[in-house]
Amino acid sequence: MLKVPEHQVAGHIAKDGKLGPLIDDQGRFYKPLQGDARGENEAKFYESFTSNKNVPDHIRGYFPVYHGVQQVEASDGSGELPHLVLEDVVSGYVKPSVMDVKIGSRTWYPDVSEEYFNKCIKKDMATTTVSLGFRVSGLKIFDHQVSGFWRPDKRVVLAYKVDGARMALRKFVSSNSLDDDAVPDCAFASEVYGGSNGILKQLLELKAWFETQTLYHFNSCSVLMVYENESGGDDERRAQVKLVDFAHVLDGNGVIDHNFFGGLCSFIKFIQDILESSDNGHENGH
Repeated sequence: MLKVPEHQVAGHIAKDGKLGPLIDDQGRFYKPLQGDARGENEAKFYESFTSNKNVPDHIRGYFPVYHGVQQVEASDGSGELPHLVLEDVVSGYVKPSVMDVKIGSRTWYPDVSEEYFNKCIKKDMATTTVSLGFRVSGLKIFDHQVSGFWRPDKRVVLAYKVDGARMALRKFVSSNSLDDDAVPDCAFASEVYGGSNGILKQLLELKAWFETQTLYHFNSCSVLMVYENESGGDDERRAQVKLVDFAHVLDGNGVIDHNFFGGLCSFIKFIQDILESSDNGHENGH
């Protein structure tokens, strides 16, 4: 039985009769193939990436596992439609905090239509894409004060400027109130962002690959960050990074992907700054 994902934070969401992704109880995520060239492009990327022997094994772990394309009943009631079948990244988490961050100082790329270019440039300029090289696309944080999830409206998230993006990244790893007037305590920064297997370590491993990889150009792709809030057992945060959304990936043709690489470096700097300020024991908003 397929159902609507509970912890999706960005992209097309399957509700109110709209077409969107579904999940099963076996840890798989069913993403409808977009009707134009984007769906075909994403399927082609997964086919290429999965079989590309030039991709190091340790890098493959940062991409959802691909299980092919399958016809399933669509969420909008329109009958069976082709869906990408992928790993459900949050499967197995009980109380996951999730954030989607679109990487790059531009989401458009050469030879796109004028309509698509104008749409991209408008959003890129209105958000932190141009100024920072990344933008927060969506987030859902487990609020320890109310034992429930906090999720800001999409319009609020897209209106974030530099300080808003920084605040979101601090709230993401905080245990205190998520109210607008509360100063995030970054209580989980060292466990989630830091450590030998934390998000920073994973981002730096990706950065090392992007310094030299010329196989693909990852236009309009996102970094998805997830960690566990359920306490008990070994209390492990299970922080992980995945790259997602590959409808606009192009062949690299032997050229480094400077757009994604530059945005990733900027994003890493923000994570490092939060870690350093929490390690120093003072939270002054910088």
